[in-house]
Amino acid sequence: MAKTLHTRHNEIFLEKLQLARLGKRLRQADLADRLGRDQALVSKVESGERRLDVIELRDWLIALEIDFIKFLSELHAELGPYGTSQLRVLRGKASERPPS
Repeated sequence: MAKTLHTRHNEIFLEKLQLARLGKRLRQADLADRLGRDQALVSKVESGERRLDVIELRDWLIALEIDFIKFLSELHAELGPYGTSQLRVLRGKASERPPS
């Protein structure tokens, strides 16, 4: 299985998480308070320095009052039909996209 940390798929996931927080008009510190964690954790997750497992993601979304299944369905649609093994690993600019 391909590493996904530096793929466009992971970039889309992280953007979606951050936009979800911003859509609720929350600062990183506000979300951290809801999670009972510190702001540094939220920053590390949103920057891609730290990953969330599925249980942590569920808690994250509950803290944002976002339906877990709906979030995953939307993410699945945004990621498209291709698996990560078909993605080029991003290097350099975050705006680079894998070939179509």
